[in-house]
Amino acid sequence: MKKILILLVYALFANAYYVSGANAGKTGISNRESNLKFNYNGLFQRVLTGTVVDESGMPIPNVTIKVESAVPGRGATTNPEGKYSIQINNDSEVLVFSYVGYATQKITAGKNKSLDVKLLSDDKNALEEVAVVAFGTQKKTDVVGSVVSVKVSDLKIPSSNLTTALAGRIPGMIAFQRGAEPGNDNANFFIRGVTTFGYKNDPLILIDNMEVGTTELARLQTDDIASFSVMKDATSTALYGARGANGVILITTKQGAVGKAQISFRVESSISSSVQDIELADPVTFMKLANEAVLTRNPLGQVLYSDEKIANTGVGENPIIYPANDWRDLVFKDYTANQRYNLNVSGGGEVAKYFVSGSLNRDNGLLKVDPRNNFNNNIDLTSYSLRSNVNINLTKSTEMVVRLSGNFDEYTGPIDGGAEMYRKVMRTNPVLFPQYYPLDEQHQFVKHIMFGNSDVGGKTYINPYADLVRG
Repeated sequence: MKKILILLVYALFANAYYVSGANAGKTGISNRESNLKFNYNGLFQRVLTGTVVDESGMPIPNVTIKVESAVPGRGATTNPEGKYSIQINNDSEVLVFSYVGYATQKITAGKNKSLDVKLLSDDKNALEEVAVVAFGTQKKTDVVGSVVSVKVSDLKIPSSNLTTALAGRIPGMIAFQRGAEPGNDNANFFIRGVTTFGYKNDPLILIDNMEVGTTELARLQTDDIASFSVMKDATSTALYGARGANGVILITTKQGAVGKAQISFRVESSISSSVQDIELADPVTFMKLANEAVLTRNPLGQVLYSDEKIANTGVGENPIIYPANDWRDLVFKDYTANQRYNLNVSGGGEVAKYFVSGSLNRDNGLLKVDPRNNFNNNIDLTSYSLRSNVNINLTKSTEMVVRLSGNFDEYTGPIDGGAEMYRKVMRTNPVLFPQYYPLDEQHQFVKHIMFGNSDVGGKTYINPYADLVRG
């Protein structure tokens, strides 16, 4: 009997509203039909709309909106413009807004007809919780296998080489760097250990599902990376075959988003220096130890350096006849400066989205440049990188993706390279001849540098300074 009375009351209320709407005209009837729905549970249903934006006011697509504790469950997602609409059964229902990389928000619907929401960034809910696999993306908790996601912010170090940022940031990965000479500073890394045959094989490296080499990975800019994942176990073999037996590095680059054009410009300057220098003996100690080595093997042997030469070298007498060279100090400097520039633009509309970036990195060596030369004999590696990611919606169900990228290197430096120059410095006699001979009256018209050398033993010797400016 009580249920019958409740139904009669709501029927009378609905008829009264209909008559009022009819007297007001067609608009009233239209509002009644679109905004109110009869619910036999004693509640009025309505549709709540709104827009979800980020901290900068840009719309966020694909945000998940759910009604908390709703049975059956009700939810919606935002469209490319960040707009949504969801059914509300009563004013006390709580809406849950969630999106990867942003803090989850819970808001009571209330009597609002429109509800706009601003999501705030949250590192705890960042993209590291999503792992890129062979055929798409999954939550890390849903992936069966060892997949490590690396925060892109952790890869941003004062270096132009991305491979040097991998050491210590991926559990189980062994990474080491043999040298820091620009152009020859790629790090070696093992994901699944050292293989038996052929010592080791590099892991499979995929950038936007395209296989690349270590050099392309080294030149990739952190400003262009959206996600960085590493597959370390047998799952990589199941997905990529034998090529993934040594692990797989999966990288996806950034794409455009619907909204106004966003411009980002980054400028960095860093200083590089050697981590540790080997302590070398001074010229006098060098000669004494050389004589001692001869007499130790043959007490009657002919020593290489006389007492007169040792004494005059020690007091700095006539550096032309008694030279005392610190070849490392003459060829190398203590530090050098490097510069990095990056510019990217992203944005788009309903038809197309774009992400375009360009970068310039300039890395210099530690070789000294003699002001008497009219050229730069130091190592100078200038790298240019260009990238363009364009997504075009051809139809509602078809999207065309165009990705273009290129790396260009411009290298100048000594013929032998920095590593060989250091080897020559360590193997050159410091007391046999000077770095170069100064001009005197007999050679005042000589236009070139008179490099030092010796004919002791009927042969010529290595002069690191001469090889530094040769070529």
